[in-house]
Amino acid sequence: MKIAYAFRRSAFHPYVGDDWNLPGREVRGAWLKKVQSFGFDGIEIANNAVGGPNATPEQVHELRKELEDNSVPCVCVRGGGGLANPRTAASNRQRIEEAIKFAVQIGSNLVNTTVGAPTVATVPGHFVGDRTSQGSSRDAHESDYGETAKSFRELGRIAANAGVQISIEVHQHSIVDNSWSALHLLELIDQPNVGINPDLGNILWTYEVPEETSEQAIRALAPRAKYWHCKNLRRVHIPENNHTIFLRVPLPNGDIDYRFAISAMVAAGYQGYLAVEGMQLGDQLSEDCRSIFYAKRLLEELGQ
Repeated sequence: MKIAYAFRRSAFHPYVGDDWNLPGREVRGAWLKKVQSFGFDGIEIANNAVGGPNATPEQVHELRKELEDNSVPCVCVRGGGGLANPRTAASNRQRIEEAIKFAVQIGSNLVNTTVGAPTVATVPGHFVGDRTSQGSSRDAHESDYGETAKSFRELGRIAANAGVQISIEVHQHSIVDNSWSALHLLELIDQPNVGINPDLGNILWTYEVPEETSEQAIRALAPRAKYWHCKNLRRVHIPENNHTIFLRVPLPNGDIDYRFAISAMVAAGYQGYLAVEGMQLGDQLSEDCRSIFYAKRLLEELGQ
């Protein structure tokens, strides 16, 4: 099992910029060297990293060379969204197709996507940790799964012809927000190159009270995983408000037992990337360094 960096903050003095994208060119080389020094085997980037679908082949080639020259190649491209809601299905499908094309150009064989839809801030269930969750599997119809599966069968074939795999991320505000819904969708899709990203953090913070434990979820999903986002959270339940808040922390410090989770993934024969989903506040590099060292230590204990 190798370790990727799914960074979520890229501030690096003097650059501030866009946290969800690569740092600016003036600091990118130094930032990539720092990431590589921690032992990451590659990074996850969005398919708009160099201008989205309007990027020229030369621009993508230049970025690919920069990443590979710094020994942190792109190992996963993220992009897409839900395919059941007619208001957003066409644009989200286009984004997935663009991500597949970009993955080939950037040298990655993996695209990670969600199947969620935009939420409405004035309606209950917009925030994580509420009693309800907009767009959830609890409220989904079988037709939502059918329409989504139909599109992913087609996308799976497109990706397979390009040598690309697709991971569908278990995610809040989506019809795939727990283990049973993820497995149900995969059964309907029935494409060998389409699997799951069993993001346990997203299961933990979807509701005020989680629908299942992290241990239950990872044991069910490990055999179908193609990619794996790993983040950890401290859960602070406020029952009088019918709400839970979550504090983002490095992997060894939260409520998810990653010793158990990594053991389950190893036992299932998972050979993909463990992607450290980075911190979003403070000195992200130091905190994410703690996460990768912890993950490497556990993998070494398990003979990986």
